[in-house]
Amino acid sequence: MAAETQTDTTTVYQVKGMTCGHCEGAVSGEISALPGVSSVTAVAKTGEVTVVSAAPLDREAVAAAVDEAGYELV
Repeated sequence: MAAETQTDTTTVYQVKGMTCGHCEGAVSGEISALPGVSSVTAVAKTGEVTVVSAAPLDREAVAAAVDEAGYELV
């Protein structure tokens, strides 16, 4: 019986500029590459990106990953 680790951190970020599934994939791919990230769910319609990680992420690192994908962390 698998259970989520109690230490996982879930953070929701707002990203400006996502308009489609390709945008979601680009942002998810860049954030997924950050150390400790276990899942990323990006929703272009709302601009929300939900990130589950082993520990809280550095906001600057997330901003840099989003920027690398061509979008802007709000």
